Amino acid sequence: MADSKPQPLPKLLIVEDDEGLQAQLKWAYEDFQVVIAGDRESAIAALRAEEPAVVTLDLGLPPDPDGTTEGFAVLDEIMALKPDTKVIVASGHGARESALSAIERGAYDFYQKPVDIEQLGLIVRRAFNLHRIEEENRALAAKAGDGNTVLGGLITSAPEMVKVARTIERVANTNVSVMLLGASGTGKELLARGLHDASMRKNGNFIAINCAAIPENLLESELFGHEKGAFTGAVKTTEGKIEMADGGTLFLDEVGDIPLTLQVKLLRFLQERTIERIGGRSAISVDTRIVCATHQDLEAMIAAGNFREDLFYRLAEVVVKIPSLAERPGDATLLAKAFLKRFAAEMNPVISGLAPDALAAIDGWNWPGNVRELENRVKRAVIMADGKLVGASDLDLGGDEDETQDVLNIKSAREVSDRKVIRRALARSEGNISSTAKMLGISRPTLYDLLKQYDLHA
Repeated sequence: MADSKPQPLPKLLIVEDDEGLQAQLKWAYEDFQVVIAGDRESAIAALRAEEPAVVTLDLGLPPDPDGTTEGFAVLDEIMALKPDTKVIVASGHGARESALSAIERGAYDFYQKPVDIEQLGLIVRRAFNLHRIEEENRALAAKAGDGNTVLGGLITSAPEMVKVARTIERVANTNVSVMLLGASGTGKELLARGLHDASMRKNGNFIAINCAAIPENLLESELFGHEKGAFTGAVKTTEGKIEMADGGTLFLDEVGDIPLTLQVKLLRFLQERTIERIGGRSAISVDTRIVCATHQDLEAMIAAGNFREDLFYRLAEVVVKIPSLAERPGDATLLAKAFLKRFAAEMNPVISGLAPDALAAIDGWNWPGNVRELENRVKRAVIMADGKLVGASDLDLGGDEDETQDVLNIKSAREVSDRKVIRRALARSEGNISSTAKMLGISRPTLYDLLKQYDLHA
């Protein structure tokens, strides 16, 4: 049997102007293919040519060896050209301020001079390991994207939303009717589309209709269609949304706004799987799956006589409750970054990220309009921002809103608070343990202990 081809050594770029330290670091990292650069120009050239997974960067580079401006310029260029690179920065100048600024700009970790080779080696190996894991995850995500994706558009790190996604995954390949309950702007249509894409009906049409946005006298025609001459203005036969979704999925948003007279006709369709167009005399068989959503209390509407109980049970074979954005700690930051990236590419390519005060404001806001409000604010901020970073003022957010917890036990309240703070910090640092620990002002071992204690994951 032929010998397997040896794997190439992972590439480590060392950006350091001290020749003695260059040699010392190169000797210390025999497990890596080490590339040396002594200034900004050679560092960026090496980045382009070698595409290293990890970079160690001395912030004190010529022509500013006693400052940090040149080092930060290199860091900014690396993050712009290859943002998945793990950059570990070092400086003996204003260590704490440099550390915070470097992490905010995208650095993976930070170490102080004089260099402790053993400690730095540990950080470097951890960075390579994280980079490898992220590459594997991207490859798996890309592979999944070519096949049967499950809720591919959902961005979340919150267990509450993960639970929602798993529930939808379980029911996707059945024909049960699903009702999504949640406040306006929580992403009900996105989840409905995700359910459709994860089902055996994914090659059929996904048709969405907002029942609250269509006048009552037109809603029946929109849903069931009409024959030519059925009423004034019906100049041709038109299929309704139910018929258009044959073989696929019909999403009825704000189903609580369907008038009682039309509820009877919808119930008949769900029971018999046939429809009659307005003005028509023949039954048309239709194989359409119904997914519906509402922010209203349908059980209260049933009690008041405004919604049919038998229709409710037909529509709500499976009920999925969607948490508000305020109930999903960390998700606001993740979503804001995703929206910013998309809108910046479309409308203002100069924008490169969110400033620290913007991240703090996003974390502190209660988001009464949920994801839709967040998306609108980020879009406006990208258009209005003057600099490279979107600030809190660009988002037009007020001060932090108080969050009251219905917890009387101090220990329980502390746990709830700790969980939220840790999850928000993890979201802001994109799962980087070192950065999260620095944000929280604790050591990495302490953070690991807290993650284990609260059953949280990076």
